[in-house]
Amino acid sequence: MANVILVGAQWGDEGKGKIIDVLTEQSEIVVRTAGGNNAGHTVYLGKDKYVLHLIPSGILRPGKVCMIGNGVVLDPIGLVKELDGLEKLGVKVTPANLQISETAHVVFPWHRELDGQREVRKRSNKIGTTKRGIGPTYGDKAARVGLRVIDLIHPVRFPQRLKERLEENNEVLRALGAQPIEYDKVLADYTAAADRLRPFVTNTVVHLHEATRRSANILFEGAQGTFLDIDHGTYPYVTSSSTTAGGACTGSGVPPNRMDRVVGVMKAYTTRVGEGPLPTENAEISDLLHGMGREFGATTGRARRCGWFDAVATRHASMVNGIDELAITNVDGLDTVKTIRVCVAYEVDGQRLNHIPNDCEILARCQPVYEEFPGWETPTDAVQRWEDLPVTCRHYLLSIAQMTGARLTITSVGPAREQTMFL
Repeated sequence: MANVILVGAQWGDEGKGKIIDVLTEQSEIVVRTAGGNNAGHTVYLGKDKYVLHLIPSGILRPGKVCMIGNGVVLDPIGLVKELDGLEKLGVKVTPANLQISETAHVVFPWHRELDGQREVRKRSNKIGTTKRGIGPTYGDKAARVGLRVIDLIHPVRFPQRLKERLEENNEVLRALGAQPIEYDKVLADYTAAADRLRPFVTNTVVHLHEATRRSANILFEGAQGTFLDIDHGTYPYVTSSSTTAGGACTGSGVPPNRMDRVVGVMKAYTTRVGEGPLPTENAEISDLLHGMGREFGATTGRARRCGWFDAVATRHASMVNGIDELAITNVDGLDTVKTIRVCVAYEVDGQRLNHIPNDCEILARCQPVYEEFPGWETPTDAVQRWEDLPVTCRHYLLSIAQMTGARLTITSVGPAREQTMFL
């Protein structure tokens, strides 16, 4: 399998957790490289449902090593809850199968409070953040005032650094009309979390380079999707990290010349959570999918906005990420649709665009130019071989892959491992 970067080719929630779980069978190490517990990967094993936020999906397979890389922002309290939840479900998590980067930055209560305060003050211009403190934590990282895991687990340095940062941020919170945060409680809670996490903390970069030298198969796990990338997404309606393939290198410490291929995951239609433009958004398909009990966020439970497949967007994602192979998920979501529409271009101000404009105000005014495909109008969720999918379904999937500009290698017709087909 070699070293594989897996990215979302849309606005996140493409079903990466399920594809990661499937690909982990061929991997020795799975690395999470960006984001925080604002992301959520859902994996179904039989009748059991596992929702993961910080820990890579590979934790559900025995014998695999999972790493939380330096590019992640880590909420220690949330991570301890996640560990406890996995153990209650019978998943054994030890320093032998989970390693945490000592240079990952730490999310604190003031980050969450600032996140919420900023959203309230933006009013109609809100981004739709999860209010988990992710953006403010990355902001502190960029400003070089953040605290890292290596500080968190240092019993002497941490209390003093915490006091300094809390005093400064309490001044900001008071100015915003928010309640200040109590030092003693934060110190007690985070010290307890540090004690629990300390055995897992290590220099993950060194371990990864040792693994590359012995030619271990490594899977780099993406969070969110291409159009939530801080540089290449629909700014400002984005997350605060690098969600594209390049972020896997900076977020893990493994250089680009050690990467072998990029797998892009996309749904057979389009969704996004939160605010921002979504050119193919469509009430009909939204009602259909929500009525099926689908397309609700794993982290927040919010209903996702839904639309037809946007080939303009995925073509751009293929270009930015260097996608070699595609995994198309949620095919069964379109099983009852008679005529399926695909956006092949945009029209705005009398012009036809074959690319996504960087100006979000222009993108919000773009009208999709559609091509239509016949639906298959038959259930696909029990199909286990590519050859057994309806001809119209195969034609649709190969067509949107060709429009995206990468080779289709995986198709998924449901959340379970066995509902996956390899071409």
